[in-house]
Amino acid sequence: MEHVPFDEAERYEPEAGWGRAALAGSDRFTFEWFEKPPGHASPDHDHENEQVCVCLEGELTVHTEERSVTLGEYDSVHLDAWETHRVENATDERAVGLDVFAPGRGFDFWTDREE
Repeated sequence: MEHVPFDEAERYEPEAGWGRAALAGSDRFTFEWFEKPPGHASPDHDHENEQVCVCLEGELTVHTEERSVTLGEYDSVHLDAWETHRVENATDERAVGLDVFAPGRGFDFWTDREE
């Protein structure tokens, strides 16, 4: 069993106010808690991992090339591997979510990213 206390989780802040924390996981799947400040959107991106995004607090809008969907508290969306997307907090309040990736990944997706 792997226990990861939230206050001891590995953290990464890709941009000011956009924080991520690595929760328990494995090379088969990972869980990342994240917060987005008001008005923030991740850049358009894709990755080899399938992804489920769950909104835990506030509102998150997930944009793909085909459509956009706004998630309220506890709503979720599944993204296929290599599906181009971005996640936006279009509100004036902080939003919090949980990403699940399969296969698992680390923060190197963001730290090693070429713009």
